[in-house]
Amino acid sequence: MKILRTTAELRAWRKSLPSHESLGFVPTMGALHAGHLSLVEQSKESCTRTIVSIFVNPTQFGPNEDLSRYPRPFEADCSLLEKAGTDAVFSPNAEEMYLKDASTFVVEEKVSIPLCGEFRAGHFRGVATVVLKLFNLVQPDTAFFGQKDAQQCAVIERMVRDLAVPVQIIRGATIREPDGLALSSRNIYLSSEEREIATDLYRGFRAAQALFEKGERQATLLKQVALQEVNRSGRFQVQYWDVRHPETLELVEQIGEAGALLAVAAYLGKTRLIDNWVLTPKA
Repeated sequence: MKILRTTAELRAWRKSLPSHESLGFVPTMGALHAGHLSLVEQSKESCTRTIVSIFVNPTQFGPNEDLSRYPRPFEADCSLLEKAGTDAVFSPNAEEMYLKDASTFVVEEKVSIPLCGEFRAGHFRGVATVVLKLFNLVQPDTAFFGQKDAQQCAVIERMVRDLAVPVQIIRGATIREPDGLALSSRNIYLSSEEREIATDLYRGFRAAQALFEKGERQATLLKQVALQEVNRSGRFQVQYWDVRHPETLELVEQIGEAGALLAVAAYLGKTRLIDNWVLTPKA
């Protein structure tokens, strides 16, 4: 497995690949878990070669967020990726990715506005900018992102569509612990007590799913039954719990044929957790 630290090394590696080989790309910020590795596996199944980026992107963190303490177990991450059969890892530093006087950014102005966009000013500008730059450098045929970050997926899909970027975007399913907690690099911040409470988010989704399967289509009622589970401990500080169109992320009052995305962001102690659940009507 090649470890590439500079854009020059990355471009040389990319140029060395035979033109008939397909390249899959998994962008990450490191602190890898089974969710990331499932994306690597998807890439390996559908592409000839697979490259993973590990870059904690400073432009998507706000001034009071956890950039400085974000976990960076680089050697452990590389060990996992090598065992998974990854061909290359691109892990630059911030100086390599951003010029000191950089003044060009990518701004998506619709699907990035609600949900996390309302609470994390500039976050998706940072995401879209770094992903487009990585696409330009890696030149992948296909890129793989986790459904857990559903709004991020929507922003990237819209960017790729609007700017005619020749990359296919694949969403990998959210990987969960046996008790339903979505895997996240930030889960390590939870205390043992908070870790038990965190599964109430999943219980909320399951309660809404059960009501949906009984035929309920009113978003208000689905939200109400889910929040009863989320709020039962009294420990969550919910930023948002919304029922949204799965593609446009517009608010939904009555769920139709397109189904709906249940999206939540909530603080448990000092840890901000996000998760989502897709409701799909049966054919």
